[in-house]
Amino acid sequence: MRRFAFLAACLMAAGVLAGCGGDPEPGDTIKRQTYESAEVQFTAPAEGDTIAIFDTSAGEVRAVLYPDLAPMAVDNFVGLANQGYYNGLVFHRAEYGFVVQSGDGTGTGLGGSTIWNGNPFPAEYTDKLHHYAGALCAANSPDADPSTTSQFYFVQALPSSVDKAAQQTLTDAGVRQEVIDAYAAVGGLPYLDNTDTVFGQVYEGMDVVDAIAGGEKGEDGQILEPVTINSVTISTYGAPDPAPASQAASEPASGSASASAAE
Repeated sequence: MRRFAFLAACLMAAGVLAGCGGDPEPGDTIKRQTYESAEVQFTAPAEGDTIAIFDTSAGEVRAVLYPDLAPMAVDNFVGLANQGYYNGLVFHRAEYGFVVQSGDGTGTGLGGSTIWNGNPFPAEYTDKLHHYAGALCAANSPDADPSTTSQFYFVQALPSSVDKAAQQTLTDAGVRQEVIDAYAAVGGLPYLDNTDTVFGQVYEGMDVVDAIAGGEKGEDGQILEPVTINSVTISTYGAPDPAPASQAASEPASGSASASAAE
């Protein structure tokens, strides 16, 4: 793990979050290119793939899930969604150019639950999934192991977020060229690879994610008008949309803390 910690430090030092001078500001329309690659997250969903439909007060977001690559994260997310756990929760964290995060039944960012009686589960890492812009990830607390529960976030990094210096750092660390090229094209948070679990990818509604991240904040950085998740519905790609899961949100979970390692 020392190698990954060193890589994260180098990437942050290289200015991976700084972007370029011409980056869009909150409220601007972000031009995100369609990127063609053999990497899993840039492959269009196939008929029958498991998807999650997020109906929010800001609009709809759709993500394909990867149960074969992150089985525990997907099982937990799908199980909680089918129970209606996420219904009525807000995005308690929204940082422009970084992430928008939800999934805490307490609304504090310190709580969470799982389908395993609230017990956390370990992070799942694979070189087939990365923290590209639009990645759907399970938040992992750096303070305990295992420590992944119900909290999730969408990566909202700007397209220019992985600059030349950060790309060189990735090259020096031995990261595959296909991964570096993808980060360079669409942006992302490579220093969170091997820290948090990627278990899905947005394929529709990234403009909604951008809008949530760009919402007005108070002087303390808190969201003035938090976006609410009306429902998270699990379906399969190509099938008619099913009725949303029960609108009754689960009782707030005081279970194990799950502050994101995306801190």
